[in-house]
Amino acid sequence: MARAHRTVVKVGSSSLTTAAGGLDADRVDALVDVLAKHRSGGEKEIVLVSSGAIAAGLAPLGLRRRPKDLARQQAAASVGQGLLVARYTASCARHGIRVGQVLLTSDDTSRRAHHRNAARTLDELLAMGALPVVNENDTVATDEIRFGDNDRLAALVAHLVRADLLVLLSDVDGVYDGDPAKPGTSRIAEVRAPRDLAHIDIGSTGKAGVGTGGMVTKVEAARIAAAAGIPVVLTSAVHAAEALAGGDTGTYFHPTGKRSADRLLWLQHASTPRGAIVLDDGAVRAVVDRRTSLLPAGIAAVEGDFAAGDPVELRDSGGRAVARGLVNFDAKEIPQLIGRSTRELARELGPAYEREVVHRDDLVLLHP
Repeated sequence: MARAHRTVVKVGSSSLTTAAGGLDADRVDALVDVLAKHRSGGEKEIVLVSSGAIAAGLAPLGLRRRPKDLARQQAAASVGQGLLVARYTASCARHGIRVGQVLLTSDDTSRRAHHRNAARTLDELLAMGALPVVNENDTVATDEIRFGDNDRLAALVAHLVRADLLVLLSDVDGVYDGDPAKPGTSRIAEVRAPRDLAHIDIGSTGKAGVGTGGMVTKVEAARIAAAAGIPVVLTSAVHAAEALAGGDTGTYFHPTGKRSADRLLWLQHASTPRGAIVLDDGAVRAVVDRRTSLLPAGIAAVEGDFAAGDPVELRDSGGRAVARGLVNFDAKEIPQLIGRSTRELARELGPAYEREVVHRDDLVLLHP
């Protein structure tokens, strides 16, 4: 951990704000002091994924708690995001560090061209010595294109920037084998595989009431990153310095897999299908067992209203989703392609139709 060159740090709303809403300047300054010290000398790079926009906007708008409806959440985010970045900018200025704001939705990152742009922007900010502060674009994100929580966003950003380490900071100093507020429970120091937590009842809500995630979202984010070859430390914000220095704090998740293509990780974990394509039995075997592309001849039906480039589910005849992919045709085009060969389609409709409906390079299996 101490040797990590590029680290993604995620901090939750409860570590930055008061329970009533509003930013806690002392907490923000304390975190920035830790990050600045870690970056000093220029050998280390940090990308900060920060929650807190909606929470920061509650008090200024006279809201007592996080609203449940999307419109009010977006209004709070609109006010709070400016306050959040202004606070980071002022705090980082004490150390001579420039701040760059990067707001993302899952739609920005599941599409190939968009996620390449996000990667280039983050790489350039780091190359210029700035501290990228990433958040979900709550102001414009709809239910269909939301990440849902910044823990998952942090795992995906860690993969996007090829991070050596992901540090998830919250108000709990690790994963415990029971309720950490009760006596007799112990911190789990290491997780080498998902089965290590199979017997643990992981809670689902945060304590402060201003964020969306709890331990369950952090563990899931840790699993996503670990499966992509990135080690993860899950600990409390007060132990951030120890985590970045490689100290014995929190819960350490060992990498369990290897890095895959960026867009495939985004496709699997950040995209929302806009429709579905039903495959015949032969096509299911070809896509799942032989890892081939989906051709028109293997399609049995199409569902939903989607455009070329959108993520869609690939389902078997029983309705089970077996894969997810980026489709090359609009939903209204596919009915005329069903059951036909690409050569036949090219002769009748033109060379643009002599191609896969979903290319294997743009496809992930959901039950490998």
